[in-house]
Amino acid sequence: MQSVKNLSSEEARLRKGLTVISILAVLIVVMFIISMNTGYIRLTPLELLHTLLGWGTDKQELILFQFRLPRIVISLLIGAALAVSGAVMQGVFRNDLADPGILGINAGAGLMVMLMVSFYPTTSAAPVYLLPVIAFAGAAGTAALIYSLAYKRHEGIAPIRLLLTGVAVAAGMSAAMIVLTLRLDPEKYQFVATWLAGSIWGTSWKFVLTLLPWVVILLPYVFYKARVMNVLHLGEQTATGLGADVKREQYRLLAAAVGLAASSVAVSGGIGFVGLVGPHLARRLVGPKHQLMLPASALLGSLLVIAADTIGRWILQPSEIPTGIVVAVIGAPYFLYLLARAKS
Repeated sequence: MQSVKNLSSEEARLRKGLTVISILAVLIVVMFIISMNTGYIRLTPLELLHTLLGWGTDKQELILFQFRLPRIVISLLIGAALAVSGAVMQGVFRNDLADPGILGINAGAGLMVMLMVSFYPTTSAAPVYLLPVIAFAGAAGTAALIYSLAYKRHEGIAPIRLLLTGVAVAAGMSAAMIVLTLRLDPEKYQFVATWLAGSIWGTSWKFVLTLLPWVVILLPYVFYKARVMNVLHLGEQTATGLGADVKREQYRLLAAAVGLAASSVAVSGGIGFVGLVGPHLARRLVGPKHQLMLPASALLGSLLVIAADTIGRWILQPSEIPTGIVVAVIGAPYFLYLLARAKS
């Protein structure tokens, strides 16, 4: 009788999770349509439909296909990547406050991107397809530094020690970026300022193609490891007792999380809090099982970033508010709430 009840409860949770994921997918489609129609030059719904069908003017096709659609696709990709990266870090470190932005992973990736760009005469001269690789090297080095500083033998990694170490490393990386700006010419300084504000600066199809392989390879890999993450969530001793190679799985998952965060930073700048807010909301909506939580996190991250980018382009037309600032307005209070709850 008890097993029947457990099975019924499991089926109910599964149905609820699939319903939530379906609703999030519909909201993303709605936001996608709204975003295509948002900007300094507005396209009416009829003009938008005509342009999508190939009946629009040259100007309308230029606005939609060369400016807005690449930016919207990039927003969706980086939102999913950052949210899943945060979910993996929270699961591996067993720390609800873990996030690639808060822990300094984004800052490490950004510093390497800035160093690379500074060697070229113009920011557009830097090889686009190499940016995620350079960003990954910076992010991986930063993650290794944070892990080594926060780890204590026989104690592991305490959540608060990890958080404080990450914040300190992120502050150091940000200070290095500010010092670097003193040697930059006006064009490169503008690029740095745009990056630090979290503005999506890579807004063409070549940036979409740069980011797409990382997301297409790493997201399915993380989803495939959902069962492993469920086991790791039980604790190192329990996971080892169940036959999991804990250290190897942790390193692989962290490498995937760092890759997702670094590739996103390479084309979007320092957008923080997506990896914090997305997984937390997903757990509240679908529960802690990673088979549902990871896809829900990806959808919530995409929805958050595309909504923030759309609001940033609309609220102060013809000027724009960087996406990172809009996300921070949402994410910073939520982070303070989680920090206060963690202390209590």
